[in-house]
Amino acid sequence: MSLQEFAETIRSLAEDIGQISEMSSEEKLLVAEFFKSFLKLMQPLATSIPVSNAVLPAEVGNIKQAYVDPTGHIALIHEDGNMELRNLADEQNRELMILVIQDVMPKFKTLTSAQKTKIENRIQFLSTVTKEIQRVSDTMATLNLAAQK
Repeated sequence: MSLQEFAETIRSLAEDIGQISEMSSEEKLLVAEFFKSFLKLMQPLATSIPVSNAVLPAEVGNIKQAYVDPTGHIALIHEDGNMELRNLADEQNRELMILVIQDVMPKFKTLTSAQKTKIENRIQFLSTVTKEIQRVSDTMATLNLAAQK
């Protein structure tokens, strides 16, 4: 390798390092914003969402159950009964975070759809009951007016 080729390699390396630094900063901000929004959305619906063991990488160990909470922590319950808590926002857990988010978002959609259905059912019930009570109340008011004459 000539001196010129070596210098070009070093310049390219410096560019790559600069881009990695910029992208890491951007990733950190995006992760913080994601979990801030996730907390706001998830908190009223559930205290945790189960994570499928099948999506967890082998390096987390033999996991019996796993749950993600609204703050972005994953609780890993190992086969031996020990529990481990990991912050998915931490840089060393970003690959795990992506796997967990991909698994949890469809489940989160199911939770929001169920909540929507519950509210729709309550509104339908209350609407029907309120109309009937108003009808009975109006009838009573008419009877009271007629009785006063």
